[in-house]
Amino acid sequence: MIPCLFASDLHGSATRAATLLDVIARQRPRAVFLGGDLLAHGDDGDFLSDILVPGLERLRGELGGHPEVFVVLGNDDRRATAEPLMRAAAERGIWHYLHGRRATLDRFTILGYNCIPPSPFRLKDWERYDVSRFTDPGCVSPEEGMRTVAAEPADLRNATIADDLARLAGPDELAATVCLFHVPPYQTALDRAALDGRTIDHVPLDVHIGSIAVRRFIEQRKPWLGLHGHVHESTRLTGRWMDQIGPTVLISAAHDGPELALVRFDLERPDLATRRLL
Repeated sequence: MIPCLFASDLHGSATRAATLLDVIARQRPRAVFLGGDLLAHGDDGDFLSDILVPGLERLRGELGGHPEVFVVLGNDDRRATAEPLMRAAAERGIWHYLHGRRATLDRFTILGYNCIPPSPFRLKDWERYDVSRFTDPGCVSPEEGMRTVAAEPADLRNATIADDLARLAGPDELAATVCLFHVPPYQTALDRAALDGRTIDHVPLDVHIGSIAVRRFIEQRKPWLGLHGHVHESTRLTGRWMDQIGPTVLISAAHDGPELALVRFDLERPDLATRRLL
């Protein structure tokens, strides 16, 4: 048994962070996964430096170095300020910052990825083209918008989520792999947005805003588990926070209310996960 907790999209909420830290202290999980969008919009890192990092550091000291914490960022997290703090905390052993990287937990491999496909949002630090240079109606391409860290023009034009994931996974067998990806796979219960009836220039908007590349990756590579956030309203709209593609169990911890959506699961049996609003 490998007891784990999963939360996502804290968005700088001190209340959600306090709740999470309290549950960790009481339940003492083996591992905690955080699925991105940790900061509030425009936060320059105070939530990380003043609340989340010190809280986890204190807890790990009290609990003898446990739990192991695996973290990615999301599209709302400003790279220039968030990523140096993430890396500094990783160097101090507080967590594993996993964007484009891997770690291990017992027999499992953990792969992490921050980026989402093109969105309507202006901040583009963590956006890539998905499988091609296509941008949905109403969305801003990765080549436009605003970045807090400069990127090479060729990278902006040519980089895709599909290519990134292929490099990240390599040729390895993924049957015992956890994908901690901020964006959910396309056309699942986890990526349903509140876009019903909306159009741009008379073109209906797709109500599914997940990643086609992530879906194809899961279909083809069949990892053990996908942990996702990003689409806050998906559970309210679909009534489901869990889905499955082939053998891969998919879980969302995104939530559009004030509460912390906290998923508890045994990594050996993620299909038996439970989710509570706290």
